[in-house]
Amino acid sequence: MIKFEDVSKAYDSFRALKDIRLTVEKGELAFVTGPSGAGKSTLLKLVYLAERPDEGSIWVNGVETAGIKDSGIPRLRRNIGVVFQDFRLLPKRNVFDNVALALRIRGVSEGDIKPLVHETLKMVNLRHKSDNYPPALSGGEQQRVVIARAIVAEPLILLADEPTGNLDPDTAAGIVRIFKEIHARGTTVFVATHNRELFRNSGKRVMVLDGGTIAREMQG
Repeated sequence: MIKFEDVSKAYDSFRALKDIRLTVEKGELAFVTGPSGAGKSTLLKLVYLAERPDEGSIWVNGVETAGIKDSGIPRLRRNIGVVFQDFRLLPKRNVFDNVALALRIRGVSEGDIKPLVHETLKMVNLRHKSDNYPPALSGGEQQRVVIARAIVAEPLILLADEPTGNLDPDTAAGIVRIFKEIHARGTTVFVATHNRELFRNSGKRVMVLDGGTIAREMQG
């Protein structure tokens, strides 16, 4: 589902990633961890083509991304949901409309949008907050809106960049349970985090980034 072969990425003189080789299989829940600056966010950005590699090859859903022109990026992203650390919610749109946006940009009819959004909000336990606006929500609630927006279109791949970075431990545990439920439905889930509690005793594969390289793999 996701494959990197000898991938490197630099920003001016700083080499964020060097000779990365990894595979995330279809239907897998996997983690990448490491300290701040290790290259976790850059790695995810390469998957959804927010960045392009300087060297190496990347395949996403069986397609080599080097062959995708900029005009084709939106089509690739239709199969990818992204959970951002900084939420990126629209403060002047309510919860329903923030989640519905992911469907509207795909051209889904308004008649189909309402049940899809309500079902997804129910999954993340926010159905009762559909008319609220992001500034009135807690950090954990905002993150669940972000997750709902990322999964409402039923993507093949879900990427999460430090999804619990600003949350308390109990709220973070709830977010992890949601990811496990999404994974159980067949979605490939790839989570970047520095928080070891997210994958401790998970039994899932964990890739450890250090200085822009994968230092080792382990089981959570």
